[in-house]
Amino acid sequence: MFDPNELSIEMVQILDENGGGDEAKIASFSDDWLLNAYKAMRRARVIDERLLRMQRQGRIGTYAPFSGQEAAQVGSALALRSDDWIFPSYREVAVCLLQGMPLEQFFHYVQGRLSGKRMPDGVNIFPTQIIIAAQTLHAVGCAWASKLKGEPHVSVAYFGDGATSEGDFHEAMNFAAVYNVPVIFFCQNNQYAISVPYAKQTASRTIAQKALAYGMKGVLVDGNDVLAVYETMKQAVDAARRGEGPMLIEALTYRLGPHTTADDPTKYRRPEEVEAWRQKDPLHRVRVLLARRGLWTEAQEEAFVAEVNAEVTAAYEAAIASKSGSIADVFDHVYSEAPKLLAEQKAEVMRRKQAKGVK
Repeated sequence: MFDPNELSIEMVQILDENGGGDEAKIASFSDDWLLNAYKAMRRARVIDERLLRMQRQGRIGTYAPFSGQEAAQVGSALALRSDDWIFPSYREVAVCLLQGMPLEQFFHYVQGRLSGKRMPDGVNIFPTQIIIAAQTLHAVGCAWASKLKGEPHVSVAYFGDGATSEGDFHEAMNFAAVYNVPVIFFCQNNQYAISVPYAKQTASRTIAQKALAYGMKGVLVDGNDVLAVYETMKQAVDAARRGEGPMLIEALTYRLGPHTTADDPTKYRRPEEVEAWRQKDPLHRVRVLLARRGLWTEAQEEAFVAEVNAEVTAAYEAAIASKSGSIADVFDHVYSEAPKLLAEQKAEVMRRKQAKGVK
């Protein structure tokens, strides 16, 4: 008999919340790597905080903040190649930026423009998936295509803990394992599916252990430790590229802000819980390590934050200055040849616009 209560899964951690930990492994990371990782996380935090404020000011649409999850996103993205394929949910801004998405383009997305998710050539990021867990299926399909073509690409499906309650997730896991495709299922377990806490989503102690039922490897990693996330992801990606099949990674982290700007997390989370996770901030532990190595000062911090804020302002201004879409876009890009009824509807809308003198 298999008893799940006897299952032991240890969490991978290298850098703890105090900037210490496994000193031998910490020493294996170069100064340049640590600086690059910290800057990517700090840039992501500044961008996230600016986007949240801009939404409150009515300058962009609904937004899903990700502060607190920077290590999970940056650590995993740094382990990828530019020709790997990314299948994001609505919260993977840091991943997409590291994989080549221009910041200006993201502003198009949060302003509801058609161009918002039309990635530049060579940027292997699929459109943001709003339907929970649907991107897991797409990632498996892409990975299968890579395998059939003999291409060395790895596909990565990013999702949250709530997605593991969806049928699409389980179908994708089963198919990926049966066909041994090069896909990584990267779950950022940020403790809540909107307002539903982890304990009310599943009886499993970890999400990582769900991999056992599908015959694939699973690993639990400290999602606030960018070093551990990178090392875990690198091992998974390298194995997938060698033809060793899929892997499920659970990055244990926490969403410090609301689910989206339409959410009020004070209705379902205690302030003490949020504060406890703030003490595990992924940026703080890396900054402590950088200071210990004499690599980062308060002056450098202030200058870098100012630089990123200027970048955000420039990207936003460029986005609003560019040509916006048209109501006609609603009818296009669905069919290669529009059905008669759709064409008639488009013609009627355009006729009414012209009659009102609307451009």
